[in-house]
Amino acid sequence: MKIAFLSTFYPFRGGIAQFNASLYRIFEQNNEIQAYTFTRQYPSSLFPGTSQYVSDKDNVDRIPSKAILDSINPISYSRSAKKILEFKPDMLITKYWMPFFAPSLGTVSKTLKKYNVVNISILDNVIPHEKRLGDIALTQYFLRHQHGFVVMSNTVRDDLLKLRPDAIFEEHPHPIYNHFSVKISKEEARKNLNIPINKKVLLFFGFIRDYKGLDLLLKSMKMLSDEYHLVIAGEVYGSFGKYDDLISRLHIQNKVSKFVHYIDDRDVPKYFSAADVCVLPYKSATQSGIVGICYQYNLPVIATNTGSLKEMIEPFNTGLIVDEIDYKSLTNTIQKFFASNMGNYAQNIEQYKEKYSWVNLSYSILNLYSKIALELNVK
Repeated sequence: MKIAFLSTFYPFRGGIAQFNASLYRIFEQNNEIQAYTFTRQYPSSLFPGTSQYVSDKDNVDRIPSKAILDSINPISYSRSAKKILEFKPDMLITKYWMPFFAPSLGTVSKTLKKYNVVNISILDNVIPHEKRLGDIALTQYFLRHQHGFVVMSNTVRDDLLKLRPDAIFEEHPHPIYNHFSVKISKEEARKNLNIPINKKVLLFFGFIRDYKGLDLLLKSMKMLSDEYHLVIAGEVYGSFGKYDDLISRLHIQNKVSKFVHYIDDRDVPKYFSAADVCVLPYKSATQSGIVGICYQYNLPVIATNTGSLKEMIEPFNTGLIVDEIDYKSLTNTIQKFFASNMGNYAQNIEQYKEKYSWVNLSYSILNLYSKIALELNVK
């Protein structure tokens, strides 16, 4: 099969690019696949982080993609569709995570649809975490030009069906990342990070945004004893100043270690190896790629009961769910976790990893293609 994959690829960095690279590597084993990416993903003025691009020091999978699509230049939309059609694909895969990309990705899909290319989109979100005027209309435009969808949680499935009740879809939880380096000893990792060796270490990892609830976790650290230590690792979208102010007001400076910058892939192992548990105190969510990284390192997860985080954890007994999204409930759940038999969580994660692989995700996409192609009488 000939597959065109239009999304974020190298030289762009971040979780979307990592996801796409992992899936691309599976498809290339038995298919002819061409990756296409952006000439401009975000205008610099709209990007809240330090850089959209990998640096020379970053250890990334350099997928051989063709940069063709400018997200804010409509002239590039038709040009991009023409370039992809030259490849003569059977299927176009896109990754959709925010309405900003609806005009560019949606218009390319609309054009390819006219030429009997089966359009399948992997949906991270349908309703964005940080809502803006016009989001629904933009998303509806994108959804209208897809033949089918892959959703990774019940929340995204339900949001999809609200906007497109006739949607054809497959559901497959977020696969486990497996491209990071192997786990190292807890003692070595903690020495490397210069954090206490004998504490109960909590990890908050990933891009720091308001909806991810770091403020709740900091308030929990105030309530927890000095046995606990928090590692914050990730680039902040905006300013970290309000969190620094909160840390000072709570007088928890000695209980928190900050690594507030983009975490290169080669440095990921030490953070997940150093921790006893990863905490996702999110105020809103769909699914989370961070859970996928945790499970590569057999690291249990504590997460709030929002979106579909519960689906990734509770049925498999791979961590604990915080029923109420407030710092008191979060504190109680953290204490409950350390009072439990933590060894069982790691064993259960191994079972999860066997089922939710990148290979199985590729099968879901191919199954979806077959259903749609049969319905459309595409050969």
